[in-house]
Amino acid sequence: MKITYYGHSAILVEEAGKRFIFDPFLTGNALATIKPEEIQVDAVLLTHGHADHFGDAVTIAKNNDCPIIAVYELAEYCTSLGAKAEHMNIGGGFQFDDFHVKFTPALHSSSLTMDGQTIYMGEPAGILLTLGDKVFYHAGDTALFSELRLIGERHQIDAAALPIGDKLTMGPDDALLAASWIRAKRIIPVHYDTFPGIEQDPVAFCERLAQEGLEGRPLRPGENFEF
Repeated sequence: MKITYYGHSAILVEEAGKRFIFDPFLTGNALATIKPEEIQVDAVLLTHGHADHFGDAVTIAKNNDCPIIAVYELAEYCTSLGAKAEHMNIGGGFQFDDFHVKFTPALHSSSLTMDGQTIYMGEPAGILLTLGDKVFYHAGDTALFSELRLIGERHQIDAAALPIGDKLTMGPDDALLAASWIRAKRIIPVHYDTFPGIEQDPVAFCERLAQEGLEGRPLRPGENFEF
């Protein structure tokens, strides 16, 4: 499996000839190292509806003639914009042709602002993507909550993206505990440095993970690793 980080919470996952992008906030993201039109994927996966995660989802889905996989209300909105969408919801899993997706709880909110009004976009989520015998978990913009332990107990996670920015998500201290609970073999810190107020040091965070016997991967935008 190959994991590429594009800044903020945008992650590209590649395995066995399949490519998936999570939360593709590229346009307007000063840290992004790639343009939406350069993205080639089999599906777009969204953890929730906030603009810094919804991002270029519809553009990428249309360019690739591929679905956006999201919770029901967000999927409905994507459909209204002319994109293909697969409707899912919290706790549900689905076996697609050669990959499996499961939506897990996340403690956050989910909305988009249109014409000055805030529109509800369904519940926020984490997403488990299984390709063959490998599992990637994107926790979305979650706070620390005890069910993260259950997610770790129920699934053997090979790599996970956890937010560390604080203020809008959990910060490094809570993310350190979350990492121990989800038991992922590799942790990728996300959702930091994009905006004022969420500046963090991903290297220092990963050093703290190492002290707890956990492996952290502090990727710069555009960097990747394989396992």
